[in-house]
Amino acid sequence: MKDKITRIFQIEEAIKSINSDCVVAGKENGQWRKYSAKEFIQWTDALAYGLINLGIKKGDRVSIISANRPEWMLVDMGIAKMTGVNNPIYANITTEDYDFILKDSGARVVFVGSKDIYDRIKDIAAANPNIEAVYSFDKIEGVPHWTELADLGKANPQPSQVKAWQVETSKDDLFTLIYTSGTTGNPKGVMLSHRNILCQLDALEYAFPFGPQDRSLSFLPLCHCFQRVLEYFTLKRGTQVYYAESMDTLADNMKEVSPTLMATVPRLLEKVYDKIYAKGSDLTGIKKALFFWALNLGLKHEYNGANGAWYNWQLKIANKLIFSKWREAFGGEMTYVISGAAALQTRLCRVFNAAQIPIYEGYGLSETSPVISANTPKDGEHKYGTVGPVIQGVEVKIAEDGEIWCKGPNVMLGYFNLEEKTKETILDGWLATGDIGEIVDDKFLKITDRKKEIFKTSGGKYIAPQVLENKLKESKFIEQVMVVGEGEKFPSALIVPSFAFVTEWCKRHDIPVTDTYSMANHPKVIERIENEVTSYNAEFANYQQVKKFKILGDVWSIDGGELTATLKMKRRIIVKKYGDLIKSFYTS
Repeated sequence: MKDKITRIFQIEEAIKSINSDCVVAGKENGQWRKYSAKEFIQWTDALAYGLINLGIKKGDRVSIISANRPEWMLVDMGIAKMTGVNNPIYANITTEDYDFILKDSGARVVFVGSKDIYDRIKDIAAANPNIEAVYSFDKIEGVPHWTELADLGKANPQPSQVKAWQVETSKDDLFTLIYTSGTTGNPKGVMLSHRNILCQLDALEYAFPFGPQDRSLSFLPLCHCFQRVLEYFTLKRGTQVYYAESMDTLADNMKEVSPTLMATVPRLLEKVYDKIYAKGSDLTGIKKALFFWALNLGLKHEYNGANGAWYNWQLKIANKLIFSKWREAFGGEMTYVISGAAALQTRLCRVFNAAQIPIYEGYGLSETSPVISANTPKDGEHKYGTVGPVIQGVEVKIAEDGEIWCKGPNVMLGYFNLEEKTKETILDGWLATGDIGEIVDDKFLKITDRKKEIFKTSGGKYIAPQVLENKLKESKFIEQVMVVGEGEKFPSALIVPSFAFVTEWCKRHDIPVTDTYSMANHPKVIERIENEVTSYNAEFANYQQVKKFKILGDVWSIDGGELTATLKMKRRIIVKKYGDLIKSFYTS
């Protein structure tokens, strides 16, 4: 494009110019349905006109509750074109959160992806006087299909009204209303402007050379701010976007699409690594020896050939014999894996990079649109154990208590309907992130913990639970862990074992277990995991060490309410759920 984009809907000009035969694609009846540039523009025009015909006006909120699919982005761009405000909602939150968000946002129209979602919100929508229409992406009996809205727009086009509202729209106008995942209390509506999002595209432009030659596999929820920003960037750059059918089909979709890039969260990389490790453990003889030789080599990886010629020669062999199979699992052509939303274990970053599956860890939050800093492929802009340099145009300072403060065009307009909370969070343009960190080598940002999660023991010692948790999760026996101990004598931990690995371990040691609960309570399993905890404790000061723990028989999940939609722990919920158990650590 010749002219700089100042509003998101102008991305359409780049789409027209590149004129790709595949802008977005999703699975329909077992085949990939591709939308060309021409189709993308036709559908989004029709949806914009359809919304206007419904009476939706500039600035009105429209909600989408759906898994990722082409229709999501078509509707999103249709809303943007007619200058409405997309209020995306995660497809797997509680009924209470659905009710709160739809009321708080004042959404007038809701799009749902499936019958399951519709069944969960239909009564809420019926009781909400603001909601005037509900449309579905799947065909659901008695529910108008999204194409009916497009047909309405085709029958009565409104190009002059669209143009008039677009001309009136400023880069500082509200573009989207994204509700936080609510790890503490009710979700808060983060107001982001066109400028907020576009500054992110400028930073990506500098750091990542995506183009029409690339294919993105999209599976993080599009409600997740970074996945959505990445989508706009790929649209602008002509990169093809394929929407994974589900988490269960992700491995198959990778093989079908052979993506070159994707965004992910650490929890998913941990699961991939655990599966690879389990397969390696099942090998025998020389194959097993080679697997663990390559793995241990990868765990020592440093950037830019810093390990030396002998290491690099060995790594070349490891890549040919072992890591090539890892790359095949990612589709064979993966060039950029961007990780965010939570802390990534450095060992995973090392081993995947050694395997030529480049991981670039970044950091940010919805309130900062979202990226504050990121490791990138550019020379000198990546360092293990950090979340990279601060992105262009953004400032960061570390407060006296270690909290990271951020200032720049990425800082949100504020929280919707929460003026006082906004004033508490943004002071003189500086946003308090709630995260604790430091600057390494005068350039790289390192996150050490969440300010609100740090607790003090009764002895007056501060404990950063994430540091302990990430270290314990390095054990192949431990899948999930939460460290507790606010106001108590010492830290304790709730541990969810890696049941798949522990099951195999039990078989090898002739330990009879019938289910996850008998496994979690078997004395030999407890003893083995205690050895793991003792081993990792040795890396911490005595006051930081986990003194007591309990192995749980349930995996924490989104459906169970213990995890957010981006797989972060809801600490408040977990503490409430296991309150009596936590008390027993300090009363027995």
